[in-house]
Amino acid sequence: MNMNSRCITQALLLAATGLAGLPAQAHVTLDIAVGPAGSTFKAAFRVGHGCEAGSATHTLVVRVPVGFAGAKPMPKAGWAIEIVRAPLAVPYESHGRSITEDVVEVTWRATSREAWVQDAWYDEFVLRGQLPEAAGPLWFKVRQVCDKGQSDWADIPASGTSTKGLKAPAVLLEVQPADPHAGHMH
Repeated sequence: MNMNSRCITQALLLAATGLAGLPAQAHVTLDIAVGPAGSTFKAAFRVGHGCEAGSATHTLVVRVPVGFAGAKPMPKAGWAIEIVRAPLAVPYESHGRSITEDVVEVTWRATSREAWVQDAWYDEFVLRGQLPEAAGPLWFKVRQVCDKGQSDWADIPASGTSTKGLKAPAVLLEVQPADPHAGHMH
């Protein structure tokens, strides 16, 4: 089974089990919510509505969790990107270099009203990064800013990964044990 087939299979299994208890309201989600440990991962954040009824989204801020290394945002026509870097508590190695600071926050901001994501529209914002070697949950806190109001998708369960009952759940990425037969990919 190739890497894409495995990720899709894992995403479907996760959706059928652990994420089935999500609240009915729409929120920011990942296109694929599972990835193998140690792999490069494309996180596509899906925005399916505005903050308040009829309110268009003009800014999306993703706080990158510890463990999602070397985050790089994908440019988006009509949107400016701002990156915040900070020193790391624990440096890591990448291609023979010691990395002592990394991206901790990425902001996409519409450059004109025409680029705003209308409440009735759907759009994606993409980051690429390296998943940690250890399996477990990674929580991305996402702030969605609209013409009227904002939504801070930052609630994390006290234990486990069920977001049932959370008003504004953070975006969950389940890092699964690595496939020992998969090679190093970029």
